[in-house]
Amino acid sequence: MKKIAFIFPGQGAQAVGMGKDIYENYGNAKKVYDTADRVLGKSVSGICFDGPEEDLKLTVNTQPAIVTTSIALLESLKELLNIYPDYTAGHSLGEYCAMYTAGVMDLETTFKLIQKRADLMGETKGGAMAAVLNATEEQLKSGLEEGSKVGYVDVANYNSPAQVVITGDENAVKATSDYLLANGVRRVVPLAVSGAFHSKYMENAGKKFEEYLAGFELNNAKLPVITNVDANETILANEFKSKMPKQIYSSVHWSQTIQNMIENGVDTFVEIGPGKVLAGLNKKISADITTYNVFDKTSLENTVNALKEQLASV
Repeated sequence: MKKIAFIFPGQGAQAVGMGKDIYENYGNAKKVYDTADRVLGKSVSGICFDGPEEDLKLTVNTQPAIVTTSIALLESLKELLNIYPDYTAGHSLGEYCAMYTAGVMDLETTFKLIQKRADLMGETKGGAMAAVLNATEEQLKSGLEEGSKVGYVDVANYNSPAQVVITGDENAVKATSDYLLANGVRRVVPLAVSGAFHSKYMENAGKKFEEYLAGFELNNAKLPVITNVDANETILANEFKSKMPKQIYSSVHWSQTIQNMIENGVDTFVEIGPGKVLAGLNKKISADITTYNVFDKTSLENTVNALKEQLASV
């Protein structure tokens, strides 16, 4: 039996105009945006639809905007097709959409928690990040050792076998990048970020988030969520409560997350949210899986038709 997973993108997937056409065409999507505007006391919909880009790029706006758009797309998909995934996961902030999908928290709680996470991460300044492309494990290990002589550097994201993101002190990230480029790695791309996400710089934000999270009740998941911090199935509410603060300062084990689902029989992924970043990573992780995208009205309808055909042939 074929298995399906819903996956949700993280920061960097945003674009001005995202979600506007589904807001105008699907009642479920409109409800999601209207709820976000009300609960967060700001025009999340306006930031998504009209920008400006400078506002959308601010972490305090980016995170709730992507989560709102992704959940609006999810609810529009459910409006058109009665489908329930076998697994779900999200890249960094996308994990909140996955937890919502699995019933770990309701819509209002999801918005309150992602806004608090965004506020705390946005307040944390300092450090740098860079994407490393097509480095071997040995090259990466040597590069990190070299960078560590200068300062703190670590892996933020294991995105695919062909891409990792490094994070840490600005000088240490630069030293690692320079070493890699001098030793056979062709591309290292500095990332335009406000701070060193998924690093020890974020530990204080994680502790503050843990205090805030204590005031919320979470549910056990109705289906397994593969969590970023360990790429393991998570079901129990208390496990989510312990992992959510850690996720802010721990590495995102995305490549391992997708591999876990593949090993458990998933051959069809639906990326729900702005952009096609995760579909691109999936191609690097495995050539034997299919990834559909739901990022606007047209892609939503195309994916629904493709899934209907696939389900009919099972």
